[in-house]
Amino acid sequence: MAAARTATVMTAMTGGPHRPENPNPSPRFSVSKPSWIVRSESNVWKEERKKPYRPCVVCGGSGKVDCHQCRGRGRTNNTDLAMLPKGEWPKWCKTCGGSGLGYCSRCLGNGEYRDIMGFRFMHAEPDRRKSS
Repeated sequence: MAAARTATVMTAMTGGPHRPENPNPSPRFSVSKPSWIVRSESNVWKEERKKPYRPCVVCGGSGKVDCHQCRGRGRTNNTDLAMLPKGEWPKWCKTCGGSGLGYCSRCLGNGEYRDIMGFRFMHAEPDRRKSS
C-alpha cells in the first residue's frame, strides 16, 4: 500500500506516469537514407566461410570475380551507365543471372591459391624448382 502511495506521489510530482527504463535497449542504428534493416533468425544455421591459407591472386580468396559479359553490372544494356535512362527496363545478363559475379577461372571458385598450370618451370615460386 505504501508503494502505491509513493508511485502516486511520484506521478503527481513529475507531471506524468513514470516509465521504467529498459535494462537492455535494442541497438539504435543511424541510417542516412530510408532503408530496410533486416535481422536474421536465430535458428538459421549460418556457417562462416574459412579464409584460405594462401588466397588466390586473382579473386583475393572470394572465389568470385566480375562477370565478363556484363562487367559486373548484372545487366547487358547500357553497362557504361550507373543508372538506366528513364523508362528503360534492364535486360538481365544470362551468363551470371543478374548477379554480376562469375567463378574465378584461376582457382575455379574455391578461393585457394593455385600454381599456373603447365610445365614444371612455370611455377610461381622459385624454391620449388628441382636443381639438376
